[in-house]
Amino acid sequence: MGETAAIANELTFIKFNQLQTRKKHLRFAKSPIHDWGLYAMERIARGEMVIEYVGEVIRAAVADKREKAYERQGIGSSYLFRIDEDLVVDATKKGNLGRLINHSCDPNCTAKIITISGVKKIVIYAKQDIELGDEITYDYHFPFEQDKIPCLCGSAKCRGFLN
Repeated sequence: MGETAAIANELTFIKFNQLQTRKKHLRFAKSPIHDWGLYAMERIARGEMVIEYVGEVIRAAVADKREKAYERQGIGSSYLFRIDEDLVVDATKKGNLGRLINHSCDPNCTAKIITISGVKKIVIYAKQDIELGDEITYDYHFPFEQDKIPCLCGSAKCRGFLN
């Protein structure tokens, strides 16, 4: 292996380790926004990673079919998070606590797509300092649709709908 390849591998390893070791202490509990929510059990500084959104990576066409199937099965909430035009993370049946993060029109976090070793990952970062006990939120950025989904975030900047 050449020196350039060794350096690239080392940088990838460092990035991966940062993703693994920067996990924050979080807990889930009932939320006034919707059902369950995710809460900070430590202070989190602006710009810090909060959690990776983990699930099964599937093609967008498969996600569309699953969403309809989940509705037919009576699964009220599906946890489909679009990575790009082609890929979606489905955390409905295989996921971590990241799937419990609720929407807010004035969120304290943002979701970013990062690439590690050629694999795209969804990572949630703090947009501002988050205090112990604060609910973790991000803006779902749902596309505009005729059938409106009411927003219950309760923020002063609430748009009234998720879409």
